[in-house]
Amino acid sequence: MRRTTIRVPEDVFLLAEVMAQRQKKSRSRPYADAINDYAKRHDPDAITEAINRVYDDPESADPESDAFVAEAARLTLERIEWE
Repeated sequence: MRRTTIRVPEDVFLLAEVMAQRQKKSRSRPYADAINDYAKRHDPDAITEAINRVYDDPESADPESDAFVAEAARLTLERIEWE
């Protein structure tokens, strides 16, 4: 595991501290989870894979990610130059 230093506003720091204590996790876990979620949401390959999973098996779609997938698809289609 690697170590890094970041600067966050005091309110974000306190929120992360409370979350870690409530969940009985390390102080770094909320930050690692947030970065992981951010990376997944902004990775074009992950977005494509999520869309493909829904098209391959619509019954297996996660209702919580439906809005995300729909928005990702809309944004992707907007960027395509249509002839």
